Amino acid sequence: MQASSSTDSWKHSHVFDEGNPLAERNTRWVVIITAVMMVVEIAGGWVFNSMALLADGWHMSSHALALGLSVLAYGASRRFATDARFSFGTWKIEVLAGYTSALLLVMVAGLMMFQSVERLIYPGAIHYDQAIAIAAVGLIVNMVCAWLLKDAHSHGHDHGGHHAEHAHNSHSNGHHHDLNLRSAYVHVIADAATSVLAVLALIGGKCWGASWLDPVMGIAGAILVAVWAVGLLRDSGRVLLDAEMDAPVVAEIREVIDASPVKAIISDLHVWRVGKGMYSCIVSLVTAADASPDYFKKQLQVHEELVHISVEVNRRAP
Repeated sequence: MQASSSTDSWKHSHVFDEGNPLAERNTRWVVIITAVMMVVEIAGGWVFNSMALLADGWHMSSHALALGLSVLAYGASRRFATDARFSFGTWKIEVLAGYTSALLLVMVAGLMMFQSVERLIYPGAIHYDQAIAIAAVGLIVNMVCAWLLKDAHSHGHDHGGHHAEHAHNSHSNGHHHDLNLRSAYVHVIADAATSVLAVLALIGGKCWGASWLDPVMGIAGAILVAVWAVGLLRDSGRVLLDAEMDAPVVAEIREVIDASPVKAIISDLHVWRVGKGMYSCIVSLVTAADASPDYFKKQLQVHEELVHISVEVNRRAP
């Protein structure tokens, strides 16, 4: 029994991410609001023959899908947080949701582009007054959604305590933020921009007879969605593939070892993210001194974003 107790004292939790309850709740509300507005805009675009309005509706549908995946990811991460099959926690479920939504967005952007070009070649009559009214409502909805997600982001960051403050000082590139929430927020902003383009196109067509502005703005909206999707694919893909050896924390690990009173050379180093601004690392050292792994591990623990540290010390002949 004593041996078991001694063994248990060396064990530790692999739940590295505490989740974001406020973000999950606000994102759920945003999904509901967006789904309703999506139906209104797509229906209005078809009825009133506005490609800009229809493109904004399709963009909003991709937005609803992406946010829906975000909500499911939050729930799955919480549900499987203590599942032993996830050796480094469940945070990457949220990242996977972002990556999946980005893939779907690429297809939506392609559909928007096809329909806009088709409308540019084969124009039709547009009911401007009704289309402008719906597009304006869509813009207001996007602003409300952006406010909800920004509020969740601010509270989630402020409640991070000392760890969040330290991570902010060490990593000003924003990687400590909730990637799931940040992608949703950027999507809402992009959606709002598309709504602005739709309103401008419809006003231009009504006031100056420039009906070609409507499909052109639809094309601009498609490009905007594609750019956002590619950016999310890049950011989430780097995390999923553990391709972050250029992160600032890697240089910090090297600095700690170089500054150590016991001289050691890093022969192997692996660093990957296991949560929002939280990293795991495996360090293999070569030294002529008689030093234990715990000696170097305590020095690395000064960086609180390193939540799982494994150190191997190889002794070389003096």
